[in-house]
Parts: sequence; C-alpha cells; structure tokens
Amino acid sequence: MVEQLPQDVIARLRALDSAITPELAQASWALLTPFHEKLGYTAPRIVRDLQYGEHPRHRLDVHAGGEPADGGSGDHGAPVFVFVHGGGFVAGDKHHPGTPTYDMVGAWAVRHGWVGVNMTYRYAPEVKWPAGAEDVAAAVAWLRGNIASYGGDPDRIIVAGNSAGATHVADFAAGHGGDLAGVRGAALVSGIYTTRPAAPGAAPHPYYGVPDPVQASLPCLVESHVPLLFAVAERDPDRFHAAAAEVVAAWRARHGTVPNLVWVDGHNHMSAIASLGVDEAALGVPLARFIDRYTGLSA
Repeated sequence: MVEQLPQDVIARLRALDSAITPELAQASWALLTPFHEKLGYTAPRIVRDLQYGEHPRHRLDVHAGGEPADGGSGDHGAPVFVFVHGGGFVAGDKHHPGTPTYDMVGAWAVRHGWVGVNMTYRYAPEVKWPAGAEDVAAAVAWLRGNIASYGGDPDRIIVAGNSAGATHVADFAAGHGGDLAGVRGAALVSGIYTTRPAAPGAAPHPYYGVPDPVQASLPCLVESHVPLLFAVAERDPDRFHAAAAEVVAAWRARHGTVPNLVWVDGHNHMSAIASLGVDEAALGVPLARFIDRYTGLSA
C-alpha cells in the first residue's frame, strides 16, 4: 500500500504561506516529522562525512541496507540515488541531527533497494557559478571510484536536487560541471533553469554575480542525453511555476512533446521532498518509477 498523508495534514500544508521562509520550513517539518518518526527515517547503515574533495564542505553520507552482499566487488551493486539539498545557494546541509532532514531521503532510497547518498557543497558568496555543478560532478566522480565498496553500482547513478540543489544538478546535467559517466538520469525538484538580471539597484546575486545568459541550463538541458524528470510543488512560489512553464515550452519546441513533469499535489517548496516515504503518491511514486526505469530494475 502506498503511504499517503491524511487529508487534514495536506489541507494544513496547503494553507501555509508559500513564501520560502524559516517559518515555512519549521511549520512543514512540524507537520511531517511525526509521520517520519513512525515510519523510521534512518537506513540500517549510514556512513557519514566521506570526503569527495578538498573543501570542508565536500562531504557526503552513504545510506545502505547493511554489508554489501557481494563483498564490495560491485558486480551486482544496487542503483545509487544521490540527493543534493537546497538552501538558496548560501545555506543548508545534508543532515540535521535529531531530525528527518535529510536522512529520510537516504532511508527512502534504501527501502526501494538502492544505495542512498546525501551530499553537500560549497556555498556562495565564497564560490560562484558553476561551482555547484562542479561539486556535483566531483561527488559523482568519487562515487564512481568508491561506491562499490558500499554496495552501489557506479554505472547506475541517479542524481536529484531540490531548489538550489536542483539548479546545481541541472547545471551538471547540462554539461557545466564535468563528466556525466555513470549517470543514468537526473531529477530536478523546484529548480530554476534560466537566469535574469537583478532589479535596478539590487545587489549582485551571491552565486551568479551579474547574471549572464551563458549561465542558463535550460538550452543545454533540452539537448541533454541524460533522461530528466522535472517537478514543481503545487504551493511553490510563482517563480518556480514560471520555471516549469519555461521547461515545458522549450522542451516542446525542441522535441514536440512535453517533458516528464510531476505536479507535487498538496505540497510546498519545503514539503515536496519531505513527502518522500510518508506521502508517496505526491512525488515518491513517479520518482521511484523514473529511477527504476533508467537504472534497469523494471521494463
């Protein structure tokens, strides 16, 4: 049976102000945490803070179901699901001790038979575009060389991101970060795929500086050979709906079809990813189908 939240909880999520604020995050997690606690939000085995690069923020956690059955040879490794968190390019983390954030993503992956990986990355304004894509590429390169030891298949990697994390993954899938070897697909939840000039008198963007069209991932995304899934939450702010509409228009102009686009019913910018495991019909079911399809677990 697919896990679903009670309708009164969905109604309360819908009633929250859609603006991305600390209050939205706090209220959303307050509603969802009891359901994650009941389900269990940690994988049987978590190896934390593995360094994939030289910067202190070049860290990732591996979530697995136990000791690798093949002794780490990688011959029969599981698909690898990599999650890149959001935070407005300047904040956020892969793990908040004592909360489901974001261990529940790793646990969700393990319940589906995959190895889960949560990563973090360098922040603006210390770094600028395309540092996020370069960090995703560096993490993927590390996984290709090391994930077999944790039971994962280095040739069956799906990379997903939420918010700023989705933008970093989009830039990576668009070819701005580096080698895509081993990557079977990318899932982009509530991302922005074009850049726009700042309003008159506004300070430069902390990550993009003065935005330039070359920084847009969308033109390259519609040409990417990597399968893509896009998602937008019902209660995302308007700019994320505009970004989804731009994807649909560009994709149809290039391919004559609409892209694989998920409407995350009843959820907001924070709760879309937080719904994994506890409201599977919203995002979990189509995301799992996408992962299984492109990692070869289903026809």
